[in-house]
Amino acid sequence: QVQVVESGGGSVQSGGSLRLSCAASGSIFSINSMDWYRKAPGKEREPVVVTLNGRTTYADSVKGRFTISRDNAKNMGYLQMNNLKVEDTAVYYCHADVWHASGTERSGFWGQGTQVTVSS
Repeated sequence: QVQVVESGGGSVQSGGSLRLSCAASGSIFSINSMDWYRKAPGKEREPVVVTLNGRTTYADSVKGRFTISRDNAKNMGYLQMNNLKVEDTAVYYCHADVWHASGTERSGFWGQGTQVTVSS
């Protein structure tokens, strides 16, 4: 099985920065992508940045402020968030698209989420 764990959330003031981490572990053969989503109170979960067929797409609301990166050797993903705004307040989730079971199965795995709170 594969486990995905996010970390790095916290409380910051508007204009501040946070770096979220996503650690994938278990029977991983390879990772296709590690994407980020978020769910704000009273809203549905929405994509923040996703990679599909090698193309990375950022939500319009975070373009120029958020940057995704990977450390493939460590099965880690990161989301650098700069110039945070109050409206970025949400639980942030990592979704890993993984080949596992010796490369015979491909599945998506979600982490439990990490809270980001931005105050004015």
